[in-house]
Amino acid sequence: MSPLSERTIATVGSGVMAESMIAGLLGGRLVEAGQIVASHPRRERREQLESEYGIRVTASNVQAVEGADVVLLAIKPQMLARVGREIGPHLRHGQLVISIIAGATTTALTGTLGHPQVVRSMPNTPAQIGKGMTVWYATPETTADQRAQASAILRALGHEIEVDDEKFVAMATAVSGTGPTYVFLVMEALIDAAVHLGFPRHVAHDLVVETLEGSAAFARSSGTHPAVLRNMVTSPGGTSAAALHELESGRLRTVLSEAVWAAFRRTVELGEQLESSLAADDAGH
Repeated sequence: MSPLSERTIATVGSGVMAESMIAGLLGGRLVEAGQIVASHPRRERREQLESEYGIRVTASNVQAVEGADVVLLAIKPQMLARVGREIGPHLRHGQLVISIIAGATTTALTGTLGHPQVVRSMPNTPAQIGKGMTVWYATPETTADQRAQASAILRALGHEIEVDDEKFVAMATAVSGTGPTYVFLVMEALIDAAVHLGFPRHVAHDLVVETLEGSAAFARSSGTHPAVLRNMVTSPGGTSAAALHELESGRLRTVLSEAVWAAFRRTVELGEQLESSLAADDAGH
């Protein structure tokens, strides 16, 4: 039996990522449409979600969370103080709150909501097509059942990994969360290089996208270290060896490593800023 049978799920802030989760849950038959309620301030958005998925919708965040077993918080970080204060008093023990808010630490979440059973998660954009990678951390107050529910819900977006230390979520934000950005930039650069060689842009696009996708699938199925795979296609004095020499001369590895560290530092910084702004906001109330 699914950990989500007979559970009601509320999405607060029903944007693109929440919609991906709704589509994944319904597509995977983990829940029925009647088990999901979505809150959104705009009427057109509510009507679109209702007509497309047959779920229940409401303009009221409070109304959405009151009857729910699991609450998905999918709002922008700057909305956390207002929405947190609004729904916090209506949360009860036993409800699970799953946050996909970038940079929002469990300290910020539990402090604002006044609710201890919280999961902090970091999905990435391929989650929109069910190919995401989500890393998540559950507070010690969550039960084994709630963690099973979180795992099932986040699996609707693709792959998920639970970590036992929250710092790994911040680290994952810099690797898998921001990861598509690095891949898209490499993709763009290779497409532009192919156009520079003389390919029409649509052909260049297909050559690069299929090569990246095929290489990733090959790496996954072989289970071999990337260095071994790279050595397999690098013959002495060949084209790969010439290309690799240029990439190493341009410090590609170092630049990628520095990019990941910059993203990690920014994640930590955003978390600290959010915590201090929430503390200041609470002091003002």
